[in-house]
Amino acid sequence: ALKDVKRALLDSDVNLAVANAIVAGVKERAVGLQVIEGVTAEQQFVKLMYDELVEVMGGNETATLQGTDRTADENPQVILMAGLQGAGKTTSAGKLALSVVKDRVTGKPTGRRCLLAACDIYRPAAIKQLETLGAQIGVEVFSLGTDASPVEIALQALSRAKEIAKESGEPCTLIVDTAGRQVVDGPLMEELAQVKKAVAPDETLLVVDAMTGQEAATLTDRFNQDVGITGAILTKLDGDTRGGAAISVRAVSGCPVKLVGMGEKMAPLEPFFPDRLASRILGMGDVVSLVEQAQQVMEEKDAIRTMDKMAKATFDFDDFLEQGKMVSKMGGAAS
Repeated sequence: ALKDVKRALLDSDVNLAVANAIVAGVKERAVGLQVIEGVTAEQQFVKLMYDELVEVMGGNETATLQGTDRTADENPQVILMAGLQGAGKTTSAGKLALSVVKDRVTGKPTGRRCLLAACDIYRPAAIKQLETLGAQIGVEVFSLGTDASPVEIALQALSRAKEIAKESGEPCTLIVDTAGRQVVDGPLMEELAQVKKAVAPDETLLVVDAMTGQEAATLTDRFNQDVGITGAILTKLDGDTRGGAAISVRAVSGCPVKLVGMGEKMAPLEPFFPDRLASRILGMGDVVSLVEQAQQVMEEKDAIRTMDKMAKATFDFDDFLEQGKMVSKMGGAAS
């Protein structure tokens, strides 16, 4: 089972060091664990690995963006986009802007405004692309061309975002699209750090191509050390990749994948669900379901056994403690 799971992680492009750490941690937890009736030890280990992957990627709750609840009277929410060329950063900026102004499910206006800032002064095509995307989704794009510095563009864009909020009476989100490079280099990081210091973003999101492979860990580590990220956007997840980059991002930076992008079509970014990706990475969803069903059967048997003990007045303190554990697994009354 260890070999099969490790192979599944590596086939999904999880970084080797990260995969080894995950397998070692789960192996330690599995030692001495009682096998559930109706499943094999290997099958139960797969379920244990699934639970570990979900936990590593952030648990069952989807991550939220900081500053989303800000009002029009407060400073705009600022989101700084970072990443290498070709990761889909500019496209993701447009999709994120669409997510701000339109509800992902209903398509109705959210009552929020958005401003896109074109800070990639090295590629005129990037500015043009952002302006095209902005026109397509009805979001204003702030640009000073290729002659101004990225810091100056970002600062003036922030002032414009404040004006939009004041004029419309609606909160505004500023999304700063920065320059990328073919490889990580010093000038890129220094420029990003300067822009970040100037606008003090609520979120610094690293855009990661899901097909990056095991290099996702190295990429994340460098950006996190030099700039400091708060989360990631995983793009091109609709391809044939299993998305192991999501595990590497979280394991290396401690920051969650907050949103995912599917394809080139201009649609709102989707929330990231760790449980779905865990099943996709392991490719063993049927085994996970089998173990979950076995666990449910065992809980039902325990319930019948408890009722029988109560009826015979043999219910003792140990049984009471066991009942407490079962109730705690159910979570809060509001969940």
